[in-house]
Amino acid sequence: MIMVYPAALLKKWNVSAKKQLGQNFLADPSVSQKIIERAGITPEDIVLEIGPGLGALTLPLSSISKKVYAVETDSRIIPILQDELTHRHIKNVSVMHQSILDTDISQIAKQAHRTIIVVGNLPYNISSQILVLLINSRRHISRAVLMFQKELSLRIQAKPGCRDYSRLSVMLQYCADIRTVTTVKASAFFPQPKIDSEVLGIEFKQKIPFQAASEPFLFNVIKAAFGQRRKTLKNSLAGSALPLDAHTAAKALTECRIDPARRAETLTVEEFVRLADTLIHYAAA
Repeated sequence: MIMVYPAALLKKWNVSAKKQLGQNFLADPSVSQKIIERAGITPEDIVLEIGPGLGALTLPLSSISKKVYAVETDSRIIPILQDELTHRHIKNVSVMHQSILDTDISQIAKQAHRTIIVVGNLPYNISSQILVLLINSRRHISRAVLMFQKELSLRIQAKPGCRDYSRLSVMLQYCADIRTVTTVKASAFFPQPKIDSEVLGIEFKQKIPFQAASEPFLFNVIKAAFGQRRKTLKNSLAGSALPLDAHTAAKALTECRIDPARRAETLTVEEFVRLADTLIHYAAA
């Protein structure tokens, strides 16, 4: 297994990890190996890596995939990564200096002439935004293998009625099957974070069991419902950016057989779809 050693590399280049970028570099080669093995990547696959950092996953990914597009936002880190790639004569990695949030995933898939696999250790502060981007770009992505702080991983996998059940839970479970790939102890990183992480495999569904009439509207309804999650659904929807008052919200909820006094965290994915498909007619009126 090809591996880099963050502490030594950062010292050599006189660079320190930036806390505001959520930089905790993977330093345990056995973890990298486990992630790569369980990701199921083949020699024909094109990989988009989010936040390659010093190359803990980039280097082994390059040895088993056809091409890796490594998207890195920190200009201080890029020369270190490029040097590691050059030193090892790796030529199938394209390092892109930009934010993943500004990356045109459809263009990468178009160049590849196939759907791509997304891999990455996501920075906590923009993990939610990245997930929304991947959901909206999913027709260009076959699956994603992503590392999250344990707290966010629990939210993503939470079921209705759980405290962690959230907007992200519903959006992802609507369009993807989610599995745990592995748990990663905080001690596997440099510098060491305060909590453990978890790697999730996210397989986007070819066919969605409960297809919404309008996905953008469904996602807006989910956002509105969780916007004031301690309130009843009727009041959350009426107090949101959706063009609904309390009377209309209650009427629509009753029509789709959902008690207006329930709260967002109690609704299943199917109920959210039913609610959105009902509300869209009231919102358009």
